[in-house]
Amino acid sequence: MPPTPSLRRPRRLAATLLTSSLLVGGLLAAPIATAVPSPAAATSAVRVNQAGYLPDGPKRATVVTTATQSLTWQLRDESGKVVASGATVPRGADAPSGQSLQVADFSSYQGTGSDYVLAVDGSGSVPFDIRATLYDDLRSDAMAFFYHQRSGTPIDASLVGSNYSRPAGHLGVAPNKGDTSVPCQATVCDYTRDVRGGWYDAGDHGKYVVNGGISTWLVVNSFERAKRAGKDAPLGDSTLRIPERDNGVPDVLDEARWELDFLMRMQVPETKPYAGMAFHKVHDAEWTGMPMRPEQDAQPRELHRPSTAATLNLAASAAQCARVFRPYDAAFADRCLSAARRAWTAARANPDVYAPDSDSTGGGAYGDTKVTDEFYWAAAELYATTGDDGYREAVTDSSLHTSPTAFSDYGFGWADTAALGRLTLATVPNDLPAADRDRVRASVATAADGYLSRAAAQGYPVPAPADGYFWGSNGAVAGDAIVLAVAGELTGDKRYRTGALETMDYLLGRNAIAQSYVSGYGTTSSRNQHHRFWAHQLDASLPNPPAGSLAGGPNSGLQDPVAEEKLAGCAPAACYIDDIGSYSTNEVAINWNAPLAWLAAYAAERTDDTGEPPTAACAVTYKGDSVWSTGFTATVTVKNTGPTSVAGWKLNWTYPAGQRVTNAWNATVTQEGTTVVARNADWNRTIEPGATASFGVQGTYSGTNPAPTAFTLNGAACT
Repeated sequence: MPPTPSLRRPRRLAATLLTSSLLVGGLLAAPIATAVPSPAAATSAVRVNQAGYLPDGPKRATVVTTATQSLTWQLRDESGKVVASGATVPRGADAPSGQSLQVADFSSYQGTGSDYVLAVDGSGSVPFDIRATLYDDLRSDAMAFFYHQRSGTPIDASLVGSNYSRPAGHLGVAPNKGDTSVPCQATVCDYTRDVRGGWYDAGDHGKYVVNGGISTWLVVNSFERAKRAGKDAPLGDSTLRIPERDNGVPDVLDEARWELDFLMRMQVPETKPYAGMAFHKVHDAEWTGMPMRPEQDAQPRELHRPSTAATLNLAASAAQCARVFRPYDAAFADRCLSAARRAWTAARANPDVYAPDSDSTGGGAYGDTKVTDEFYWAAAELYATTGDDGYREAVTDSSLHTSPTAFSDYGFGWADTAALGRLTLATVPNDLPAADRDRVRASVATAADGYLSRAAAQGYPVPAPADGYFWGSNGAVAGDAIVLAVAGELTGDKRYRTGALETMDYLLGRNAIAQSYVSGYGTTSSRNQHHRFWAHQLDASLPNPPAGSLAGGPNSGLQDPVAEEKLAGCAPAACYIDDIGSYSTNEVAINWNAPLAWLAAYAAERTDDTGEPPTAACAVTYKGDSVWSTGFTATVTVKNTGPTSVAGWKLNWTYPAGQRVTNAWNATVTQEGTTVVARNADWNRTIEPGATASFGVQGTYSGTNPAPTAFTLNGAACT
């Protein structure tokens, strides 16, 4: 069930460590009568990413041992042959896990295969793979989670299999009261709203704008980042198991639109009090029991009062929608931008309408009385999309624009969103002064350096503080990895990619309890997450969660009865149990799977040579596609007029009237001043003699919008 707001927000829970000997499973050997061994206590002392490793990525394992001297490690292939060996590095006592640890680094081995085993001091790891395609399936499965969580539509057996198919929930078909005409709570409003669709938030049937906003942003941002890198093809049309495949729109955006439509339905109509604001949430009047499929829910549904936080979540996610969806559906982009502007205006007029912490019957409260971060995030998205001076002033006037606290030590989340604004300002072309833009970008790297330092200080690769094991800790850890990945994009420093990939190692089994927290991935993976439909532990006729579902993770607060009973005395990083009743450690949620999906898509990308391509003969056509009051889109076509293939290309031009590129597709486009540089995507890297490659740009202008006339390809002038 969704927790109360104070539990959703990261909590700073200090660990008290004892100086006695340590157990493998992560429990302190303290004289506590109620303490019981962790379910993973009997597992191997050699902790690895149970899915495996990338050939060109980091390959490290953590070894639980009381030995103080280095130990010999051996990497054995499927046949048992030793293919690499070396010595571990002692780390000693590790506070979060309550274990004594050493680390084995076998990154220098770049062979590929299946069923490798790392042996250390008589213990062998679980088998794992080393292959370039390691994360391809997880990229798809982590995103498929959102289709499974859709409200208001049947879940099709042809897409998910018969075990996971179900009728539509909350469309007013008995016994549902439905979401097509939902009344407000008493005294909130005197009308009903159609708020069908969207994603169920977690293991229950509630839908929350504040959690939907950040989750949608992450899903859309995963595509925006991949497109910027020229690696969006695996996220494109017909790449996911969803009904909208093969419609000409990238499937990741189709999935995000299911939630965006719901978020916009939650906006208060123009003629009503609080017009333009967003209702905070919709859910059952009382908590429902378990198990229960969505279409079996007979509880009345209620809209809860609008809030400033929800309104700004709508403004931010809808503004991002307007920017990223425009090349695929301009009408929908216009609708998103209109909703975003209305929401921003309404939030400015009602800056302190807070959801009460007491409103937790039938659903989580998601209370948040600090909304300066949401204002900063929404302003950043609106400015990045429109370039309007008013939004730029809101960005630069915010105290968070220069504050180091925009990147929290405890990661971003639904109640801490300033980091999202920073990431957008650092990566989406905009007209901030160069010094300001450089400072924003540097702040991403500074935050990432902090995460790397924290990971390096622990025996397991966790970019969170030692007291960072709270409700939903896995979602926060995955969010930290996103910051690392973006820092790598901005700086080219490979340390950040290494850190992001090692965070995946942690989520997939290299952790205090040797447990993969992602269902279906790893020898010992979570399979009993808290959910009303995926409830096999309670009803054998129901399924376990589908592959790619991320458990909330260790929570030293022990905030449910199962955790209190079975995890007493646990070290913070071991406070997890794969039990459906442990909602404080083992629930699923859209805001935890969203960063996992982002990270899986990033990890699945193939690395390539980033050197400068050779010169080439060329001809370029620049065609304006559409123009509106302050913006435009254009298609650029590059033709190879020379006798040899162009293997990698970089196209340069200058805008004659100071136009600014805000988005691009089928190429990675950057801009400094009036100079624009476009680099090839992976799939259009090679242009054969006489062939062409095309890409698109979206931008803003003031005054006139003349087309550029001079282009160079790999340093040579084009005709």
